[in-house]
Amino acid sequence: MKRFIATLLLFASTAAYAALRDPVVARHGMVASTSEIASRVGVDIMKKGGNAVDAAVAVALTMAVTWPAAGNLGGGGFMLIRNADGTSEAIDYRERAPLAASRDMYLDANGKIIKDASTDGYKAIGVPGTVAGLMLVHKRHGKLKWSELVEPARKLAAEGFIVTAFLDGVLHDHETLKKLEPWPESRRIFLRDGHFYTMGERFKQPELAATLARIQANPRDFYEGVTALRIVADMRAHGGLITMKDLREYEPTIRKPLHGSYRGHEFIVMPPPSSGGIAMIEMLQMLEKYDLASTGWQSARYLHLITEVMRRAFADRAEFLGDPDFVKLPVSALISPAFAEERRKTIDPEHASISTEIRAGDPAPFEQPDTTHFAVVDSEGNMVSNTYTLNDWFGAGVTAKGTGVLLNDEMDDFTSQPGVPNVYQLIQSEKNAIAPRKRPLSSMVPLIMLQDGKPWLAVGAAGGPRIISTVLEIVLAVVDFHATLQEAIDAGRIHHQWMPDEIFWEPNGTNPDTRAALEKMGHKFREKPLVHISDANAVMIDPKTGLRQGAGDPRRSGVAVGY
Repeated sequence: MKRFIATLLLFASTAAYAALRDPVVARHGMVASTSEIASRVGVDIMKKGGNAVDAAVAVALTMAVTWPAAGNLGGGGFMLIRNADGTSEAIDYRERAPLAASRDMYLDANGKIIKDASTDGYKAIGVPGTVAGLMLVHKRHGKLKWSELVEPARKLAAEGFIVTAFLDGVLHDHETLKKLEPWPESRRIFLRDGHFYTMGERFKQPELAATLARIQANPRDFYEGVTALRIVADMRAHGGLITMKDLREYEPTIRKPLHGSYRGHEFIVMPPPSSGGIAMIEMLQMLEKYDLASTGWQSARYLHLITEVMRRAFADRAEFLGDPDFVKLPVSALISPAFAEERRKTIDPEHASISTEIRAGDPAPFEQPDTTHFAVVDSEGNMVSNTYTLNDWFGAGVTAKGTGVLLNDEMDDFTSQPGVPNVYQLIQSEKNAIAPRKRPLSSMVPLIMLQDGKPWLAVGAAGGPRIISTVLEIVLAVVDFHATLQEAIDAGRIHHQWMPDEIFWEPNGTNPDTRAALEKMGHKFREKPLVHISDANAVMIDPKTGLRQGAGDPRRSGVAVGY
């Protein structure tokens, strides 16, 4: 644990020196991700003639090898695509609840939540969507052959890669040990049965390489071939719920992005089951009424205003959102300027609200009849913003025997019991209750922003509900305060999610004077800071020069690579 905290603090401290760091700049294409190896793979794919979607597929597969805590084949996510021709598309490859799942599956005979049942082990696992999602985007938008996109990841798994200082810290972390030690396959592969990998060693994953080889030859293998059979056999042996029927019938969904604008910048975001897109539109519409630039970046007044809009957006999230394929959602009302204005009017510019007195808004009058993120831009101006996840750190902790595939604990994103916080302390409603085939509500919010109608910024983050606040703060930094992309990524962050009624903060998120001013206004701070609230990665096109810019987050050793 001490080794990991020291590593995190080293990277976190880098964020205090934002002014000393510039974005990476390149002429043709750019990839920003948590893994330098994956970012370089994405650039290599574009150099071979692939587009941004090809690069994104290769990056996602590579991170399943090099960033096992969140990169995955056994999870799911959202990919937002903005093509150079002006068209856009949202691919929802979020996990689904198994057919055998039920509303009260995590409650005991007395109606109380069973500790860790939705986060650890085989019953926490949702039907994975990553492979199917990548297959779909490649089929619709890719230029290179599928096999070419899988090969870098397969080769890295087979031949190994050098463990970095950051991954060394991750694999020694107390939370990693707690998550993986109970499961023999995970313990053997990632913890080497106690003979831990250390910085500079080569980490090989032969079972995962074999799985990638099967997917390379036939991507449906994950859902109805040898890999599927092995996943199901492991489920059956440990009381899991996923069956061959669950895997065979899984399909990603093509959705229409939500559109918003902020100070003349159009942007597109994911629709539900992402809650982040609606929250972004609602918060930015509230904030547009204020002259944020005059408050001063990271000033007490600025932080007060963004805390108050976060508080209201998360109260609305808790009440109204879920899987649109299962429940009716007041989307048009929640993203309407009129609804945002009604919510904004309840903000006192001088005093903090009390969350117990801030309930969800009433959208009826306005209704019309979190993980890892990477971003890619290619030479033609196609942009991809992708967030995908295992949910918790190393997902459910389970690696399906004979596959090398870590599996998610996405079932915790459902409402196990209305009004009871989940692992991220989020309160959620009956609309997000568990049901077979249903997708859990997500905080992931890949975002693409335009300037003068042309693609400008692709950004997203990891960190559960803190994704939403992170993306908001980065957008405000570049739009209102004209920060460079790297300054916006590096800057200290805060987060408020309505309940609990406290500000989450990073060690460099506020200074003592600013904190004192906020506390005088009535804000409450979490007792201890988070080493980091989230990590974000972003790419941008400079509208004046056309040069590509990229910024990786130092909090998790993120790296941007261009060419």
